[in-house]
Amino acid sequence: MQTSLAYITTLLRKDFTDYCNQKLGELGLSQGMLFFILYVGKHPACSPKDLAKALHMDIGHTTRSIVKLEQADLLLQETNPLDRRAHILTLTEKGEQAFKLSHELFYSWDNEVLAAFSAEEREQLMKLLEKLIQSDQHCVRRSKSY
Repeated sequence: MQTSLAYITTLLRKDFTDYCNQKLGELGLSQGMLFFILYVGKHPACSPKDLAKALHMDIGHTTRSIVKLEQADLLLQETNPLDRRAHILTLTEKGEQAFKLSHELFYSWDNEVLAAFSAEEREQLMKLLEKLIQSDQHCVRRSKSY
């Protein structure tokens, strides 16, 4: 019986989630909240609406997540000085640390998962996965959000 790409992807996602939750737990951050940190870190002074749209989340879930991140001292929500009816989001110092750690997590997880691969095999695998993403319009749309 041949294993499907969906099954392998699911296993890798679960492993990555567990790995992130273990490492990020020290900062009071879960893997689910990681993508909020990544987006705000790459788009300082974004609005909650922009964040929700980019992450394909409803505004209610996004608002609850913002509150949790504020309580964990990872995110600041302030009134937009250009439009007092709107808010902007920025990372706190602790949020900036989490943002930097997240990049380290991606590389360290890659190194652990790909430890048995040669440099040539890693390069070939990454090229094939990039080709897969480029050929699937749905993946391309989602990957640009982060």
